[in-house]
Amino acid sequence: MKKILLLLLTLCAFGACAEVDNQVYYNPNAQIMPQHITKIHVRPFINRTEVFALEDKLTLEVVDEFLRNGSYYIVNEDQANGVLAGEVIRYLNVPVQYDTRLVPTVYRMEVLLKIRFIDKETQKTVWEEPALQQIYTYSASTLPGGMTEEQAREQLWKNFAKMIVKRTVDGFGSVGSEIRQKAQVNTQQNTITR
Repeated sequence: MKKILLLLLTLCAFGACAEVDNQVYYNPNAQIMPQHITKIHVRPFINRTEVFALEDKLTLEVVDEFLRNGSYYIVNEDQANGVLAGEVIRYLNVPVQYDTRLVPTVYRMEVLLKIRFIDKETQKTVWEEPALQQIYTYSASTLPGGMTEEQAREQLWKNFAKMIVKRTVDGFGSVGSEIRQKAQVNTQQNTITR
């Protein structure tokens, strides 16, 4: 009887330990940004392509996405703890499909950005994406449901803004870029439009 009682107590003790062991895990939150960064500034993007005024709407869209997210205050650079700086380094918009009269019906837009986030207190780069790429395929505006190049570009800016904010707010590794050498075969060619 004592052996059975001892066996039951032993089993209960191991079961309780196993239950406690299953419930106790150290799962810290990811270190997304240095904790002192609460206010950020988005510098106007630099346009390294030959297409005029690409950077203006992209900068506005990134700022708007940060405001919609609400995780950080958007302030002037002199008041900011962190700074987001970016460049448009490649812009391609080429027809990829034609109709029987050789009129373009589908276009492929490809944009490559270089982005970095700087901690103003330490003057170090917190994160950097050297070749953040978006490819957007769209139908010509002459087709039903098609869009103009400007409309396609606006959609691309929205996609980029979401990626940049996700990268900043959700942390490292949430958005990745391709190696620039793979993404840009001809390094001398940075702009192609129709």
